[in-house]
Amino acid sequence: MTSRYLAVLAAGAFLALSPLAHAADAEAGKKVFTKCMSCHSPVAGKNMVGPSLWGVVGRPSGSEAGYKYSEAVTNLKVTWTPENLDKWLTKPQEMAKGTKMSFAGLADPTDRANVIAYLSTLK
Repeated sequence: MTSRYLAVLAAGAFLALSPLAHAADAEAGKKVFTKCMSCHSPVAGKNMVGPSLWGVVGRPSGSEAGYKYSEAVTNLKVTWTPENLDKWLTKPQEMAKGTKMSFAGLADPTDRANVIAYLSTLK
């Protein structure tokens, strides 16, 4: 099995076993994602101020082709599992000190779970 396939399985397990599983709603996440769209595209290969988030679930950090990442993200060396995305979306600056991403984060765990559910559909 490929690491990407395993990450997608992990995403499903996270969403199924998470206390917010009943609340994880990809359509609601798509609405919350509008907060991200000034910098990120959900379209494959369309990098903006931030990298495209198409296929982000299961992707290694700092690996979107054609995007120049900050040293902080390049050195992060994680796979964007639902757990890591949840940490990132909570407070990006805490996960990767020095990231050029200025977004403060999503305080609401339901919003984060919904955005992760939405991101999981982008494949």
